[in-house]
Amino acid sequence: MAFIWGIPYLFIKIAVAELTPATLVFLRSAIGASLLLPIALAHRDLAPLRPQWKWLLAYTFVELAAPWFFLSDAERRISSSLAGLLIAAVPSIGAALAVVAGGHDRLDSRRIAGLALGFFGVAALVGLDVRADDLGAVGQVGIVAVGYAIGPMIIERKLRDLPSLGVVAGSLGLNAIAYAPFGLAQLPSALPSTSALFAVIVLGVVCTALGFVVFFALIAEAGAPRATVITYVNPAVAIGFGVAWLGEPLTLGIAIGFVLIVLGSILATRRAPPSTSVSLTEERARAIRSSQ
Repeated sequence: MAFIWGIPYLFIKIAVAELTPATLVFLRSAIGASLLLPIALAHRDLAPLRPQWKWLLAYTFVELAAPWFFLSDAERRISSSLAGLLIAAVPSIGAALAVVAGGHDRLDSRRIAGLALGFFGVAALVGLDVRADDLGAVGQVGIVAVGYAIGPMIIERKLRDLPSLGVVAGSLGLNAIAYAPFGLAQLPSALPSTSALFAVIVLGVVCTALGFVVFFALIAEAGAPRATVITYVNPAVAIGFGVAWLGEPLTLGIAIGFVLIVLGSILATRRAPPSTSVSLTEERARAIRSSQ
């Protein structure tokens, strides 16, 4: 997953050089949906989605519709390396949201320190590498990071009992339908280059169809907050491909920001030990049961 979702930043950068963000989102969604919807229909995985259609729409918006557009638009102005590294703040955002939403993990001093480190990492990255003209693009990537943190929470809390293939295929189909009027209207008059077409295919097949199926399996195995820790490695993949393939600079801001953001995410997502009061309550309960 870290590799599959570490490479999109490179291919988005290549694609948006010749396609508008709306067209790219439409094509990526349409390719993914065309691959997964027939399988979901064959397995009858779409019918169980009807009772939860509102949450499916919410998930589609925060995980696909808004993030893919904002990320594609932002990468027209900032490097793929910078975009990938900013997305590394997702685990810290997810940890904070899980606590606010009433998650089981406590926000202890170690996790607070992790959130602070992640914040300073983003601040260092923005302060050293981002020009004033690019602040809007950074804000767009920030919206993407929040959406990517909320999406797994919706899956775990509202959609986890539904067929994962149906959820993925349904959300991709909805996203393709929503973007079709804009994406088709903005298709280029001439056929894009081979590199742009290849980028779109990789985004649709590998980063979307395959990526979401594997990610849902990861959420079922590890839970939503910890499923986002794939972003510990995502920025390294994004930076490596951006530097090697596109010749993007490996700056001091990226180096410092990478260390602080990843370290902060690790601390912020580590499970806090149970509180003393909870432990004492459990001990008393065990003592009562044993005496009976």
